[in-house]
Amino acid sequence: MTRAADTPARPAGLPSGADALAARAAELVRDAVLGDLARRVVAECGADVGLVGVPEPDRRSRGPERMVLRHWAGTRAELLHDLAVPAGTGLGGRALAERTPSWVPDYRAATTISHHYDAAVTAEDLYAMLTVPLLHGGAVHGVLYASLRAVVPFGDVRIGAVTGLAAAATRALAGAAAWSGPPARRPDPARPPTPSVPPVPLTRREHEVLRWAATGRTNPEIAAQLGLTRNTVTGYLKSAMHKLGVRNRTELALAARESGLVS
Repeated sequence: MTRAADTPARPAGLPSGADALAARAAELVRDAVLGDLARRVVAECGADVGLVGVPEPDRRSRGPERMVLRHWAGTRAELLHDLAVPAGTGLGGRALAERTPSWVPDYRAATTISHHYDAAVTAEDLYAMLTVPLLHGGAVHGVLYASLRAVVPFGDVRIGAVTGLAAAATRALAGAAAWSGPPARRPDPARPPTPSVPPVPLTRREHEVLRWAATGRTNPEIAAQLGLTRNTVTGYLKSAMHKLGVRNRTELALAARESGLVS
């Protein structure tokens, strides 16, 4: 019979069998969601290449946060595969650092980003590029890239489609993370409940215009759908953007989905 003293104790902080299993399940779901996201951005959004960067700590240098391009679809070369991208570098690194979507019609000629990855981008013959961070709980769970082998503007329809996929993937990732998170704490009856944050006070018209804009409709299309003038639609969108604290239609569509204003 084995004595209790001979049985090694589980080190503090090491997950139990059930916790480890839940963490592994969440990791598998995450990989499946992000891999599918890279494929769907090519299949459904008209992109030539889809990439997903996964944030990882840089243990060697203890430097800034970085991500690694772990998932891809449509690539011809391998220079972008498993590429490490520190926060702030390139278009994706900027999305990681600033937590906001952005795009350029010609990556190689862009003056607003660093050009650390021009060799890899050139090898793939990529030009137009859109990056959307997968935001939940104040953290970036990944960065989605949609790239084209042409110098073209993305357009509202394609931007809306990409941000829609990103929002759906973010919800799936949040659900997977909840499996391996700590159990929900019971409310303390001695402590008053934390007041909920009121929803963004959009008017009915602002919400209608926002809902159509989030699906990728252009201002003329929204105007025709709602029986408004183009200038009126533009005014409603600017007002909604101001209330949501965003700077462009890409951020507007993402913020609307994250806040539950549109599904």
